[in-house]
Formats: sequence, structure tokens, C-alpha cells
Amino acid sequence: MSFPCWFSPLRRVSFLGAAILLAASMASAQSSSAQAPAASASFSPAMESSSLQSPAALNLAALDPDAAALPAAPAPAASAGGAAAAGQEYGGGGGWKHYVGSRLAFEAGGGFNAPVGNDTPFITWGGNFTVGGGLRFSKRLSALFEYQFMGDKLPGPFLAAYGVQAGNSHINSLTGSPVLDLFPKKSNGVYLVGGWGYYHKSTNLQDYEEEESFYGIYDEPVTVASVTSNQWGGNAGLGIYHRLGGMYGDSHTQLFAEARYTFLHTPPPSASNGFGTTELIPVTLGVRF
Repeated sequence: MSFPCWFSPLRRVSFLGAAILLAASMASAQSSSAQAPAASASFSPAMESSSLQSPAALNLAALDPDAAALPAAPAPAASAGGAAAAGQEYGGGGGWKHYVGSRLAFEAGGGFNAPVGNDTPFITWGGNFTVGGGLRFSKRLSALFEYQFMGDKLPGPFLAAYGVQAGNSHINSLTGSPVLDLFPKKSNGVYLVGGWGYYHKSTNLQDYEEEESFYGIYDEPVTVASVTSNQWGGNAGLGIYHRLGGMYGDSHTQLFAEARYTFLHTPPPSASNGFGTTELIPVTLGVRF
């Protein structure tokens, strides 16, 4: 009679234990399935590549743990940046060709001549034309090799003294001329200029002769006498300029106006004539770049 009463509590305990074990196994299965996607989601090719190291790298890390902390070797792009910096130092990209090209300087201009000193009775006002080229050593200093032509007429009293009707004086020169910019960083500045070189002067006395052409009869000047000389001479003067372009006053293109005192000792053909020392002040307007 007592056996059934004892069996009933035992059965209840067994049934409760089985239920607890079943619940625990189901909870463990759900936790494993939830962790699997998270692990796969955190996986990346970068982790795989970092885990696949060469044996040499693994051995190095094993022997010296600090070796992994050493900085990486400089990238090849650094050398390209250095080359670019070197190009900028010489005037931008393009290397030495651009550097040499940026150092070249040219000029062209024209204007008028004013006689001064002992030359006043022997020549009148005239015109001039100048071209030149050279090197720019810095923003402040450049040197030009210049050709200049100066042409002047001869005054009436001088022509009358020689019994001719017309005449002119021509001077051709080749000079080396340094130019010193006093304000190299300004848009408007002042510069000093001077030169020394070779001068060829010719003084031509002329008479008019009648010439006939399809358009009629006209007077043509014919040279009846000419005196020439070759000598060294020099010039010195002052100029002003206005720089064109450039945000920081770094453009090489300038409009300039200058006046130079020009002196050449022309040896006279005789002691009685006035073909001696020549002194002029040519005033020139032009462009330099």
C-alpha cells in the first residue's frame, strides 16, 4: 500500500529533471547558432591577408617582437616630390630646360636722341632703335648684349659751312649693358643701366639732284662726302618700368622708359672740322621680357 505513494513523488522529480535538461540543451543550441553569424560577419580579407604572413616575417616577429614596430620604408612617391621641389627651385617644372629658358632676357624699343655738350652745333635731334638679349642672373641683376642705331640730321649752319644742302649722322653700336633693378619685387620700379662697346659713326654730306620717274620729277639726296670712324664708347643712365602680369610682382615682362648719356670720342679727320667728340642722350621706350 505504501509503494504507490512513494513512487508518485519519485516520478514527479524525474519528470522535472528531464524538463530542466531539455531546456538547458535547447538554450545551448540557440546560443551556438547566434554566435556563428557574428563570427562570419567579423571576418574580412584584411584579417586573412594579415594572418597569412611569410615564414621570414613570422620568424622575425618571434625572434624580435620590437621589429614589428619599426617604421615602414619611405614610399617611392617621396622621391617624386623631391624632384618636383627641385624643379620649383629653378623656376617650376620642366627641369634644367625650363630653368635656362626662364633666365633668358630680351628687349626692343625706340625713341629719340638729344644732342648735348660739344655736339650741339653739329647734329640735331634724331631717332633711335634698340634690340638686345642676354641673361637674367637674379631678380635684381641681368646683363644684355645690345644693338642700337641712332640717326640724326645735320644743322643748317653746319651744312652751309661745307657748302652742301643736306646731311645726316648715323651711329651703329654693339655694347654689353648690365641692368640693376633697384626694386625687384615692385610692379613699378627704377633701374640703373650702363654699357661699353663698339661704335661706328658715319657723317654724310649730301646735295640734291633731280631724278625722273613714272610719278614725275623729284629731288633725290646724293652723298657727296662721307667721314666714318670706329671707336670704343660707353653709356650710362636711369630707367623706370611697369611690370605686366604676375600676382606677386614676379613677371619678367616690363614696359620701360630710359635715358642714357652716350659718349664716344670720334677722332677728327682734321683739326679744323667739328667731327670730334660725340655726346648724345638717347631716350628709349620699349618692352623687356
